[in-house]
Amino acid sequence: RCVLKELESLGKALYGAKLIAQRFQVRNCSHHKDPVSGSACLLSMIEEGNPHHFFIATQDQDLANKVKKKAGVPLLFIIQNTMVLDKPSLKSLAFVQTLQTSQLVPEHQKQSIEQLKEKEGLAKQEGEKRRKRKRAGGPNPLSCLKKKKKTQESQERSAEKRKRRRKRNRIKIEAVQSMQKNEEE
Repeated sequence: RCVLKELESLGKALYGAKLIAQRFQVRNCSHHKDPVSGSACLLSMIEEGNPHHFFIATQDQDLANKVKKKAGVPLLFIIQNTMVLDKPSLKSLAFVQTLQTSQLVPEHQKQSIEQLKEKEGLAKQEGEKRRKRKRAGGPNPLSCLKKKKKTQESQERSAEKRKRRRKRNRIKIEAVQSMQKNEEE
């Protein structure tokens, strides 16, 4: 209601914004008799952890910065006729992370675990950190393989292959030369 009152007081320049704001459901605020500015009213509605899960849509940078400081309040704004949901603030991310970690293990179990660790001497000491030792690696296993010796049979086979290749090449060369002679004639 405070936002609508503020839009009415600003006059004809923001008449379109007032019509758009009137289309949405109007929430009752605590400033019913004496209205305050729109940004102050919105901030008062999201206090105490945003119990009604409101989204705040604004182009006002001051209001956006104040909303980002509160955890669990999504922020919307418009860029070139497109509504954009802003990424969660650091405060919101930290709040969610603490909430998740507290739900994993109940508080009384955490305390009993810490007490048991202290009794057994397993409690972490902040000054003491262990470093991983780098172990000496051996030589590359592929470099340690023994080289294969060539036998006489394998040498003969490779020599035959070479001869075959030479013959094929000669045949091709002779065929090309004979074709060239035929073309010349």
